[in-house]
Amino acid sequence: MKSKRKKRPKGTGKRGIYILPNLLTSASLFSGFFAIIAAIQGRYETAAIAILISFVFDGLDGKIARLTHSTSLFGSEYDSLSDLVAFGVAPGILAFQWALEPFGRLGWLACFMYVICGALRLARFNVQKNYVDSNFFKGLPIPAAACFIASLVLFTTAVGGLPQLKHILIIILVYILSFLMVSSIRYPSFKEFELKKQKPFNVLVATILVLVVVAYKPKIMLFFIIVTYILSGPAITLYRLRKKKATEDTLLKETPTVEKE
Repeated sequence: MKSKRKKRPKGTGKRGIYILPNLLTSASLFSGFFAIIAAIQGRYETAAIAILISFVFDGLDGKIARLTHSTSLFGSEYDSLSDLVAFGVAPGILAFQWALEPFGRLGWLACFMYVICGALRLARFNVQKNYVDSNFFKGLPIPAAACFIASLVLFTTAVGGLPQLKHILIIILVYILSFLMVSSIRYPSFKEFELKKQKPFNVLVATILVLVVVAYKPKIMLFFIIVTYILSGPAITLYRLRKKKATEDTLLKETPTVEKE
């Protein structure tokens, strides 16, 4: 007698994964891992460039996934794990090897604080990404924090190094970055800036000008662009608070007061 095969219920078959966006995520992870190796070997400028390359791949995988409609839960989780290595562990090791090793335990604790705040930032983003405004990030994005550390390394090589207080300055900046990542300060996400959509002519001119300025002195101008983005978060928050306070004051003035007899 022929054995009857059990029919597999519909919808329970094996599901594949999208190759292209996950390949870009893997490239980002590879660049982050390479940055760790380079930092350990004392090649700090190479490690910084690798982190910036990882940032490019990280930006491309999300864009391509949205353009090709190949977003998935697997890709989202894989991207977060890659970000923790490339933008959490790699910059932390780079900062320690480059400037914080003289502090000993205090130095590596500062770097660990950066890594754990980055992990908490990624976990919070994954939980809240469907419930928050897509135009803004809550807290400094971990790729921006990593790019700041990487661009700072390149900036110091371009200007001939920092003064003797470099180590104290770097450890303070690492703690500030850690705080900004887990804070509630809003940062622009630029997710709505789609290149395939029509934009005003001034946007094209501004983009070309930014590229020309960066091409003139890439190590210096890239650092100032990232610093501007990091400062934009507190600036937007202060502006919103002042606007809210002004609105409340206006409402109080317009509200009629009841005089007692």
